[in-house]
Amino acid sequence: GGNLLMLDEPTNDLDVETLRCLEDAIEAFPGSTLVVSHDRWFLDRVATHILAFEGDSSVKFFEGSFSEYDKDRKQRLGKSATPTRVKFRKLANM
Repeated sequence: GGNLLMLDEPTNDLDVETLRCLEDAIEAFPGSTLVVSHDRWFLDRVATHILAFEGDSSVKFFEGSFSEYDKDRKQRLGKSATPTRVKFRKLANM
């Protein structure tokens, strides 16, 4: 059998009971799991390593939970770690 499980936003539209089953299944999976998610609470429960795409096209590999990564990111980046709104330029008249 395979040893890599890839999940893209797996917690979307799950009830609490199904979410718990998913967490248990990931924890019991004998291989590696690659999860793409914006669900920080879920990531804290299942992630042991973080591969984060940070600003300026940099990629950071971090060993630890999402909360630990977030704390490290804020220490490394200081005030620039605070999210800001993207500002768009007005389009030229067509």
